[in-house]
Amino acid sequence: MSGLAVPLDRPAAPGEVGGKLSALAGLRRAGFAVPAGYAVTVAAFRCQLAATGLQELADRVVAALRRDSDRTGDEVGLELAARLRQALATAPVAGPVRDAIAAAHRRLRAGRADPPVAVRSSAVDEDGAAASFAGVFDTVLGVRGTGAVVEAVRECWAGLYAPRALAYRRRRAADLPMAVGVQELVPARCSGVAFSAHPVTGRRDRVVIEANWGWGEAVVQGSVTPDHVEVDTGTGVAGRVVRHVVAHKAVMSGPDPDGGRIRTVPVPAALADRPVLDEAQIMEIATTVRRVERHTGRPVDVEWVLDGARPARLWIVQARPITA
Repeated sequence: MSGLAVPLDRPAAPGEVGGKLSALAGLRRAGFAVPAGYAVTVAAFRCQLAATGLQELADRVVAALRRDSDRTGDEVGLELAARLRQALATAPVAGPVRDAIAAAHRRLRAGRADPPVAVRSSAVDEDGAAASFAGVFDTVLGVRGTGAVVEAVRECWAGLYAPRALAYRRRRAADLPMAVGVQELVPARCSGVAFSAHPVTGRRDRVVIEANWGWGEAVVQGSVTPDHVEVDTGTGVAGRVVRHVVAHKAVMSGPDPDGGRIRTVPVPAALADRPVLDEAQIMEIATTVRRVERHTGRPVDVEWVLDGARPARLWIVQARPITA
């Protein structure tokens, strides 16, 4: 496998695979349940810019981001970024990059029928200790087949230059080369976010969990009010539930009724007002997120998935430091 696409089972620096994937690779090697996959590296993104003649335009967008912000500068930067985004979304993917993705995907399949995968951005400074880019860049769920993966990778590259991403990067003065992760899609019964410390008060003896049915994108994007759980961890061991608010959950991230990718769909009426998690599942999530905190040495924000197996298995699909 070339340096354009590397497996998550090997050590990888943020400068090669982005902050998100570097963190996940470290957790996977440490024995946490992280879905198998590979990274389409920063080198692949740079190869694409060079092969399509877009490097100069990308440099001009970065220069506009670094200028003092004024209305004229904003308009120029947005115009350049829109041109670059359109070009990245439509230009053919460079042959070496396409070949590297195909080889990596064959290894991931390991002789099986094409598994559905999640394709997620992983910018170099994303999910670092200084800044979290949660929900800023693109994620495409339920992708099947090498050709569809290549197209989803191209979507993620283009998303680096979307207005929301540009606004966040301007505030952080960030030039963010882009890697993209491809991981097996966990068949989610429910998903959500867990914080090893209270994200508002900063209390270190509180684990906060938000949960919804299906995959977690509806929670991360703020399109649903999830169940809210707080656990008193006392001396550092998950102890007791001190708050459990069951929300009316109108939508979830689930399979498109026409097949294909994961979309926002209505929650079945029988589940809308039902608790997503039972107490044993709450304690498992709280214990796991504190284990991740001990492993990383700082309070963390973890995206988790419980699969549909019996008993359900808990998976980690993202982990990042809690930031202001």
